[in-house]
Amino acid sequence: MTPRLTFRLILGDDIALGPGKVQLLEAIRETGSIAAAGRAMGMSYKRAWHLVDTMNRCFAHPLVEASKGGAHGGGAQLTPLADEVIVLYRHLEARARKATEADMAKLARHLRTDS
Repeated sequence: MTPRLTFRLILGDDIALGPGKVQLLEAIRETGSIAAAGRAMGMSYKRAWHLVDTMNRCFAHPLVEASKGGAHGGGAQLTPLADEVIVLYRHLEARARKATEADMAKLARHLRTDS
């Protein structure tokens, strides 16, 4: 198992953004639905909605806009801010991986390999 470094953006008591939330945003973009995105990630609609709600509360403007179901079903779409947040987060991940590569390799030598 290869160790990895992940980042979470914490705002007060909330995790405003992290790897799972960014993955959820990307899944919503692909599926057009919070429920479908949650299913694709193996989580309940309730859990997916909670994560979206937390992100929307933590940012100055919503990242996801949802429409209620009905005869034609509901849906969800990312806002332009969400697209920007995803790009910024992925850029941060890539830069951090590069900057910490040597130290991570040193740390990895001290990890158990029988896990």
